[in-house]
Amino acid sequence: MRATHSGSVTRAADKAGVVGSIVTAIGCAGCFPALGSLGAAIGLGFLSQYEGLFIRYLLPLFAGVALLANVINWRRHGQWFRGALGVTGPLLVLAAVFVMLVLDQRSGFLLYPGLVLMVAVAIWDLISRPRKDCSTTDDKTNCC
Repeated sequence: MRATHSGSVTRAADKAGVVGSIVTAIGCAGCFPALGSLGAAIGLGFLSQYEGLFIRYLLPLFAGVALLANVINWRRHGQWFRGALGVTGPLLVLAAVFVMLVLDQRSGFLLYPGLVLMVAVAIWDLISRPRKDCSTTDDKTNCC
């Protein structure tokens, strides 16, 4: 029962990290024009006044939440390929924030693939829930 509860918490944290990363990136029209124009088109143009807050704090926070949730799921299920994809998206988003804030360079080439990968892995998790990889453990009774 406990494993099911913790699994639903990490799944919810992953989805919250994905949605939060996308919404905060949409609010930064000056930094990420493609997402900014999408945000303005759907009525989120008012978020542009909070660009500094979004880029410095919220985008790394949400990407970090998604990264942590994916690392926990990776360790729990032991599926190498799925785990690597789940971790790569948030790492690309965090790298984009680093490049933009520290190096003062455009970083859409990192952010956009990172967000797409985060969304793709989140959809994959919704469609096909990960199961424990029984080939890596000696205890076959605990496999899901």
